[in-house]
Amino acid sequence: MTNDDEMAFEMALIRRAAAVEVLLRRLLDDRALSGEIARPDRLMAAMRHGVLNGGKRLRPFLVMESAALFSADGEAALRVAAALECVHCYSLIHDDLPAMDDDDLRRGQPTVHKAFDEATAILAGDALLTLAFDIIAGEATTLPAERRAALVLALARAAGAGGMVGGQKLDLEAEQDPPDEAGIIRLQAMKTGALIRFACEAGALIAGTPAEDRERLAEFGSAIGLAFQLADDLLDLTADASQMGKATGKDAAAGKATLVALHGANWARSQLHGLVEQAHALLEPYGDDAQLLKEAATFVAVRNS
Repeated sequence: MTNDDEMAFEMALIRRAAAVEVLLRRLLDDRALSGEIARPDRLMAAMRHGVLNGGKRLRPFLVMESAALFSADGEAALRVAAALECVHCYSLIHDDLPAMDDDDLRRGQPTVHKAFDEATAILAGDALLTLAFDIIAGEATTLPAERRAALVLALARAAGAGGMVGGQKLDLEAEQDPPDEAGIIRLQAMKTGALIRFACEAGALIAGTPAEDRERLAEFGSAIGLAFQLADDLLDLTADASQMGKATGKDAAAGKATLVALHGANWARSQLHGLVEQAHALLEPYGDDAQLLKEAATFVAVRNS
């Protein structure tokens, strides 16, 4: 990135994050919606703790910028972005539980099960996952019904047993039975990459573009999803907890197989460079309209937290 490009990206990331934050606060209000009976205070407080605790909101940014590529980054795209963030935050709440990664700190704050209790954390995650599909399917997401249905289906596939949740299970199994390189790539494509791939693909679904655009953006998402995990594993090895806002060095301590552990930090940096080039090339047909997405790919690879 040039300095101007970096500044433009950072400002866009902040602007998109702020818009998502406003909507999430509204969606996580204590007042029951039509068809609901009541929203328990402690449950809602735990959900807000797990969602409204900062973070870059990279996945929502990718939804909105991929939609902007086709001039479709309006209220519907914002709502899809918020729905995806609910799924992502639910996964973090559950991932932090003692039965999973057993973390006490997330984004520099106590994890939900520490701030509340384990049962409330489980239920907060359950509720956020359910809310995500409520947001997309609801009539306030002003898209044709078939596009809303396509988004619900795509997110369900990305988040479920064949996507993120399946990847989490493979990650737990990897502590006892380390996978080979192909197994690590599959695990990471599921656990981390699937939601990032959806985030990029979602813009084409929102806009109702031809299948070619959807496939191209999905490929872009796969490339930066792998880059995101590589950078994460590199940071887990080289950064400290204050920089990351969470514990570091846990993968090595748990004996988890990662591509960084397998090939080393220098190899990982070289791979990151290649993945960024691949991501940029996929967006070439869109010209200058894709500049912020290109900068997002670069950011994913060079971030320091």
